[in-house]
Amino acid sequence: MATDTSSPMDRFCGSTFWNATETWWTKDPDFTPCFEQTALVWTPCAFYWVFVIFDFYYLKASLDRNIPWNKLNVSKALVNLGLLVITALDLIMALIKKGGDSELPLYDLDIWGPIIKFATFLLLFIFIPLNRKYGVQTTGCQFIFWFLLTVLSIPRCRTEVRLDSERQKILDSQQPSDQDFSWEEYQFVSFFIFFTFTSIMLILNCFADGLPRQTKYQRGENEIPELSASFLSRITYMWFDKMALKGYRNPLEEKDLWDLRPQDSCSEVMPIFAHHWNQNVRKNYRNKARVEPKAQFSNGNVTFENPHGEKNGRKKGMASIMPPIYKSFGGVFLFGALMKLFTDVLTFAQPQVLSLIISFVEAQEAEPEWKGILYAVLLFVLAAAQTFILGQYFHRMFIVGLRIRTALINAIYRKALRISNSTKKESTVGEIVNLMAVDAQRFMELTTYLNMIWSAPLQIALALYFLWQQLGPSVLAGLAVMIILIPVNGVIASRIKTYQIRQMKYKDERVKLMNEVLSGIKVLKLYAWEPSFEKQVLDIRDKEIATLRSTAYLNAGTSFLWSCAPFLVSLVTFATYVLIDENNVLDATKTFVSLSLFNILRFPLTMLPMLITNLVQTQVSVNRINKFLNSEELDPNSVLHDSSKPHPMSIENGEFSWGDEITLRNINIEVKKNSLVALVGTVGSGKSSVVQAFLGEMEKLAGVVNTVGKLAYVPQQAWIQNATVRDNILFGQTYDRKRYNKVIDACALRADIDILSAGDLTEIGEKGINLSGGQKQRISLARAVYSDADLYLLDDPLSAVDSHVGKHIFEEVIGPKGILARKSRVLVTHGVTFLPQVDSIYVMKMGEISESGTFDQLVKNKGAFADFIIQHLQDGNEEEEELNQIKRQISSTGDVPELLGTVEKAIKLARTESLSDSISVTSADSLMGGGGSLRRRTKRQDSHDSVASAASLKKKQEVQGKLIETEKSQTGGVEFAVYKHYIKSVGIFLSVATLVLNFVFQAFQIGSNLWLTQWANDQNVANDTGLRDMYLGVYGAFGFGQVATNFFASLAISLGCLKCSHLLHQTLLYYNLRWPMELFDTTPLGRIVNRFSKDIDTIDNVLPFNIRVVMGQAYMVLATIVVISLSTPIFLAVIVPIAFLYYFAQRFYVATSRQLMRLESVSRSPIYSHFSETVTGASTIRAYNVGDRFIEESDAKVDKNQVCKYPSVIANRWLAIRLEMVGNLIILFASLFAVLGGQTNPGLVGLSVSYALQVTQTLNWLVRMSSDIETNIVSVERIKEYGETKQEAPWELEQDKNKPKNWPQEGRVEFQNFQVRYREGLDLVLRGVSFNIKGGEKVGIVGRTGAGKSSLTLALFRIIEAAGGRISIDGVDIASMGLHMLRSRLTIIPQDPVLFSGSLRINLDPFEIKTDDEIWKALELSHLKSFVKSLAAGLNHEIAEGGENLSVGQRQLVCLARALLRKTKVLVLDEATAAVDLETDDLIQKTIRTEFKECTVLTIAHRLNTILDSDKVIVLDKGQITEFASPTELLDNPKSAFYSMAKDANLV
Repeated sequence: MATDTSSPMDRFCGSTFWNATETWWTKDPDFTPCFEQTALVWTPCAFYWVFVIFDFYYLKASLDRNIPWNKLNVSKALVNLGLLVITALDLIMALIKKGGDSELPLYDLDIWGPIIKFATFLLLFIFIPLNRKYGVQTTGCQFIFWFLLTVLSIPRCRTEVRLDSERQKILDSQQPSDQDFSWEEYQFVSFFIFFTFTSIMLILNCFADGLPRQTKYQRGENEIPELSASFLSRITYMWFDKMALKGYRNPLEEKDLWDLRPQDSCSEVMPIFAHHWNQNVRKNYRNKARVEPKAQFSNGNVTFENPHGEKNGRKKGMASIMPPIYKSFGGVFLFGALMKLFTDVLTFAQPQVLSLIISFVEAQEAEPEWKGILYAVLLFVLAAAQTFILGQYFHRMFIVGLRIRTALINAIYRKALRISNSTKKESTVGEIVNLMAVDAQRFMELTTYLNMIWSAPLQIALALYFLWQQLGPSVLAGLAVMIILIPVNGVIASRIKTYQIRQMKYKDERVKLMNEVLSGIKVLKLYAWEPSFEKQVLDIRDKEIATLRSTAYLNAGTSFLWSCAPFLVSLVTFATYVLIDENNVLDATKTFVSLSLFNILRFPLTMLPMLITNLVQTQVSVNRINKFLNSEELDPNSVLHDSSKPHPMSIENGEFSWGDEITLRNINIEVKKNSLVALVGTVGSGKSSVVQAFLGEMEKLAGVVNTVGKLAYVPQQAWIQNATVRDNILFGQTYDRKRYNKVIDACALRADIDILSAGDLTEIGEKGINLSGGQKQRISLARAVYSDADLYLLDDPLSAVDSHVGKHIFEEVIGPKGILARKSRVLVTHGVTFLPQVDSIYVMKMGEISESGTFDQLVKNKGAFADFIIQHLQDGNEEEEELNQIKRQISSTGDVPELLGTVEKAIKLARTESLSDSISVTSADSLMGGGGSLRRRTKRQDSHDSVASAASLKKKQEVQGKLIETEKSQTGGVEFAVYKHYIKSVGIFLSVATLVLNFVFQAFQIGSNLWLTQWANDQNVANDTGLRDMYLGVYGAFGFGQVATNFFASLAISLGCLKCSHLLHQTLLYYNLRWPMELFDTTPLGRIVNRFSKDIDTIDNVLPFNIRVVMGQAYMVLATIVVISLSTPIFLAVIVPIAFLYYFAQRFYVATSRQLMRLESVSRSPIYSHFSETVTGASTIRAYNVGDRFIEESDAKVDKNQVCKYPSVIANRWLAIRLEMVGNLIILFASLFAVLGGQTNPGLVGLSVSYALQVTQTLNWLVRMSSDIETNIVSVERIKEYGETKQEAPWELEQDKNKPKNWPQEGRVEFQNFQVRYREGLDLVLRGVSFNIKGGEKVGIVGRTGAGKSSLTLALFRIIEAAGGRISIDGVDIASMGLHMLRSRLTIIPQDPVLFSGSLRINLDPFEIKTDDEIWKALELSHLKSFVKSLAAGLNHEIAEGGENLSVGQRQLVCLARALLRKTKVLVLDEATAAVDLETDDLIQKTIRTEFKECTVLTIAHRLNTILDSDKVIVLDKGQITEFASPTELLDNPKSAFYSMAKDANLV
């Protein structure tokens, strides 16, 4: 061979390395053999040697070990061995055939080629056993290596086959040849064996190895397939297909989800983060004396160091969470950044290829066809590579985000268990929970965008560089436009923000008002006040809508700016370009390459402002989290556990504070073993603080606190977890049935548990919502007793329970004969009754111990203790027999006359105040078993009553099963009816207008682009400036058409959606206020409020945005298809299969993703509620020393949330990759057809390909947003559902109008065989009641609880409708009139006074129809005048929610004033159960007797003395009238039920 010694590579091979005429400038391209054997083989090898470091990293990072030998890895080893043999053979054969005295020259290639291959294959071979040993199931580098090697060997196949056929020709042509082909023959055979083996290796590398035998974490059968998926399956997310299919077939449930990947779980993430955090904390201390422990898992718990450190270590500033985050998660993040760099570069390769395609079409005749095909395929390959790398990039970033969130949530949780009280005071529980819910979440959202900090400037710089190459300095004009638009947008955005804040304010107001309306709905119905409140709500809503309307205009403004930005930029740039210089001519290449570059520029420019605001917000979050994690902690050494001290609990000379001034001083307390010590004193004297000091919760300033043994603590405010009753009592201990039952009986919980629907397995709501105060307190006590500790701190456990229960508990549990008799106990108490039985008493006064000793000693002292007793007795809330007991005890002590006098007085008071126990039947307490209600009762009656009511309650529960209906969670798709409902609400005109305007906008856009192609293809423009200006003008006109139509389109859509949300809210409110009362009883208030807040908000803010985006994107996709089809009509043939692919991906995704989102949000709230529960109960958790268990629970909840979150992240990637591949196919076919279809118009080709390049993004958005619409339209569905519920009778009827203004004139009330029940399917409450009341009579109604007294009044107001019989007033059947007609002509003074927030005047006269004089007169009669006069605002005094800023007595008087203002002929008086203080009560009675002399008054009495002077008495029992006569008549008959009641009340 003639050797050309022109280049070192040629000498290396002994033949030409690169020959351009053979490879490029030809119709039949081929590489030289030298190039095939060097460059094409060494590229993959070099790649592998560079990236082999990743393989080593995966070995190190693997959590598993020991994959067994199996078919796959054995075959890999064998084939690899084969390759090694073949390569070695190549070297040996070269030395034999060409070396030595052979006439064939031996080149460097023959020796180095095999050596390089051999080294690479050897490295690969070594990794087979290594990967096996370290449990690595698949590696990407190897897959890519084999893939590259196989693909790059294909050209050589062609060459070898050609050479072989040439050789055959020479041999066949009978000429005798002296050539020896043996070396070539050998190469031919060896190469094909080599090629076969590489292909086999490629196929083997498509699969993952078997499962490892040893794993760090137990792998369940539900393990995530990703762990054992091959590289190929991982980059295409094929392993997710199963889940997508399952979710498509039927809605996913929690059991369908996979387990978490071990490396994302708390137990892997936390130790790393804790290690770096602790390092960081230590760096902040100058004294580096401490040895550095590595954070490890000691029985699964991570220790975080306290940044406040030892008191002596001087602090250099705050420890920040940022460095530990970088160190813990930076590696993955950097790898992601590398991928981002790749994709950015690939993005800019696309316009370059586009310019090649355009120039190919321009020079159609000259260029061979294969180049066009090459370009089209190249474009596709670039796009596909970008798709895969971006998919991995986002995946990695999400994982980093999830891990950071896990780390932060857990760090915050662990910190919350130890913050000191001064820290706790600085922030509310809500704020601390927000750290977790909002701030930690923010990190997660940020990680995906964080790389934009460097990537956006890079993209902008590259785009400008390439644009400069195309258009020169005119680019700057376009850039200037872009930069000017950014601040304009900023200004609009800040305006939008102010409006949003204002709208939030109105929304909060509206929801607060709705909340009150719904809480007091019963009162509103009784007074017929709904219209007034409906109007108030609608007024606020109108303000809100006005704000939203302004926002809509601004939004249309921004979307208008963004839509015209790309157009304005190109217009300005092109105009500048052609106007600067006569010689500048636009041709197709310049035009479309620039356009696609401008499109690339749009993204980073939009992202940057968003990114900056995001960064600022995250910075705020970081500061908040830092402040919290650096805050002060409780000093673990404030309480000593020194067992050498004589007593198990003692404080010596203690001084304590709650963080500011000293609260307790000179405290000396000793609690002897097995003794009971009581702490007494007035409110606020520091009793509870002493208990907290024992627990180490207070800041110790001086003295020694010592406790020896296990503690149990009962706080004053019982802390109940959201768990079952049993779990609350066990509190993490094992269940021992005998001990458990003993505890329950001792704490008097047996009856309560029997009443609960599922016994002790009934779940208790958050904060113990469905228990009464007494029940909570007893459960809290039972928890302490069950824990079987040595020391007991009982902080007033008997305050919330009834006196007889308190007595039982003291005897059975706390007292000298109770379960705890063998323990040391400290009891804080307010009751005097039990003091004689304790071992010693400490009396607190103003934060000091004023005296101590036994009961007898202290009584004799006549000091603070005696004052305490006197003061206590004057409050008068003790029972008669208890007082007698104290009297005996005191008189036995000797001469204390003034004490005895007080006791005597108190006994008299207790007698007169005997109350019957009564609960209004409908109130929720009674359904929950009002076991612990604080009501004073006489003993005999009580025992009889509670047995009866317990039995009836039990029955009630069985009938109702469940009071509250569970909310239906929508699954599956949304029916078309809902969409129809929505479109109807938007209005036909606006809906059509939106569609048309969007269509026109797209038409303009396509028009302007087609016009550009026309311009670019026109050859005459170069010589004719007039023609050029015409082109420019029309282009500008098209552009302004786009801008205008876009503006109006987005306006139409926003205003349409607003009109719709206005309408939906109105109907929702309308129907909701007209619900019958029974629906309010069965629907929890929160659920209704949720409709008014969350669902209405979705319809206000989220849906319009979604719809706008979907419309825009859908038209965009249509436009793309139209443009490509214009350029290459054959493209339409491909559209159908592509559309199918797209549709299926979308359906699968939507079904799965929607359900995953639901599961994720369901699993997120437990994290936060558990956290807020922990923060409130922190002192209890610390006292019982169960912090670790709570940390584990929290970790488990976070992990569970990740289990739902991770698949939804993957679902996003899964979809993105499939959709982008669909988009890439569109690119491929658009460019292929453009090249092959003989299309001669370069402008059209450029246009269609640049449209195709954008389509991937558009498709992606389209699916996402349309699935968002499906998720959010559910709100419309739920509101629509509320509009279709049952309504009560109409408020107004036509025939009401002809009733006289002052009906009822006499006030005759007549019941005829009247029956009523509360709801369908329940028993009758009144069973055929008949009586007749003459006008102006005063009638008292009495009866035991549940006899039907309240039902009688509710029926009179038609709150519950008759089931039989009738009621007539003045001879008119009340069922025949409108509800408001009826209700506004009766007056009621309800049992519990309900006030609404707003002015006092609104509360008295919501319709504003009375004059000031009338109102003041009513106030005077209700004894409120002087009070209101004293207020600064007078009648306009703002009343807080629920009337919090008035006393209960005053509220009752306001209700009286309401009644006086209405002054109708019939008055119903439902007496207050819990005695209002006696004077208020007398005032009310007096006023009613004088002011309502003429009226018929029905009184439901709980105290008999109020109705002894009435005309008649009705005695009800079990829904029937047993006695109806005047009180004197009944009292004369000793057999009557009324008489026995009066006797019980000591009235006879």
